[in-house]
Amino acid sequence: MPGHVILSHGTDSGPDATKVSALARVAESLGWTTFKPDYCEADALGYAGAVPPRVARLVEAMRDAPRPLVLAGSSMGAFASGLASLRAPCDGLFLVALPTMIPECPQPFDMAAGVPAMLIHGYEDTLCPVLAAQAFARARGMPALLLPDDHRLAMHVPVIERQFRGFLESVSA
Repeated sequence: MPGHVILSHGTDSGPDATKVSALARVAESLGWTTFKPDYCEADALGYAGAVPPRVARLVEAMRDAPRPLVLAGSSMGAFASGLASLRAPCDGLFLVALPTMIPECPQPFDMAAGVPAMLIHGYEDTLCPVLAAQAFARARGMPALLLPDDHRLAMHVPVIERQFRGFLESVSA
């Protein structure tokens, strides 16, 4: 049964960013509804300053969302999605280019236990260390796909789309 996906963009990006838009198209092709919040105003507060308003906005969007509900995010969007899952229920987390820490943010990345999740990350990501993201995924028993790409994962958008399609199909089964 299709559900709803909330797609969260990264910093220095917007709701029409390449990866977020590609994932929205995949979800909609499967009959899922989508919402892409615009966090640009929050991002003007700097990395650490953007975390609380991003999480609050995401939690508010989750409150009345149809189920199953999947949160998908790239970079800061992945970070906020995990933290939001601690405050409101969701049925899946699709995390791309995950930072496990945000400079000057007192809270490291975390997510609700027991929520199906998947990580996609670039080996050559110099912004979000691959070893930290991989260690988090391993500790949680989360599937992780590591790709020969940088933080933007621009060379692998079709791969990410295929993985997301499979993830949504597994959540809706």
